[in-house]
Amino acid sequence: MMIAVHWLDESTWQQKKFEVIMINWNAIDTVLLDMDGTLLDLHFDNYFWMEYVPQKYAEKHSITLEQSKEELHPRMTQIYGKLEWYCLDFWTKELDLDIVALKHEIAHLISFRPDADCFLKNIRDRGKKVIMITNAHRDSLSLKLERLSMAHYFDKLISSHDYGYPKETQAFWHNLEADIGTDKERALFIDDSIPVLDSANTYGIAHLLAIRYPDSKKGAKDTGRYQAVEDFRELIHQ
Repeated sequence: MMIAVHWLDESTWQQKKFEVIMINWNAIDTVLLDMDGTLLDLHFDNYFWMEYVPQKYAEKHSITLEQSKEELHPRMTQIYGKLEWYCLDFWTKELDLDIVALKHEIAHLISFRPDADCFLKNIRDRGKKVIMITNAHRDSLSLKLERLSMAHYFDKLISSHDYGYPKETQAFWHNLEADIGTDKERALFIDDSIPVLDSANTYGIAHLLAIRYPDSKKGAKDTGRYQAVEDFRELIHQ
């Protein structure tokens, strides 16, 4: 699902670009990882929801692309951050479009962010417990697992739809704790969403990192108070 973000202007980016991320891997047992925009290039999802779905909706209703975007944008932003926002079943019914089939049509755009697969291998080699926690619908997760070889890196793959709450809510984190029993003080969580990181911070996850370039077609993202991974090699070589 497309995500509303703020992008850094050049002067602010110049101030932030030399931040050095230091990870004490000896203090971390569990690595919690988001999928879209963290491990995978968010370009696929942004293009799908911002361009491809409006295009197909316009064709279905014989309206212009501009008219389609003007109609769809408020409908989408109205439920931003709620579980329905991420639910393919919801949007299939809401728009009367086969969302899963449309995703398959442009599945060739699904790709890792640079060195994400190497990072996954590295943390497995370090003996860490690796768990994916994504707001993506199970059908979207399945498609991406079909396209990219990564499932074997994880001890568990969790969709927020399994719990009935998105990661933006505290209910998600309490369900996660009941499910996997992670020690919050010895967990690292990486996500490209600031509201999600805020939620994890409130819950008490000790180590938090954002992503500087979730979408390869856009510039640097403003990650506020959170340190951001620009290149996964920063973490691999520590």
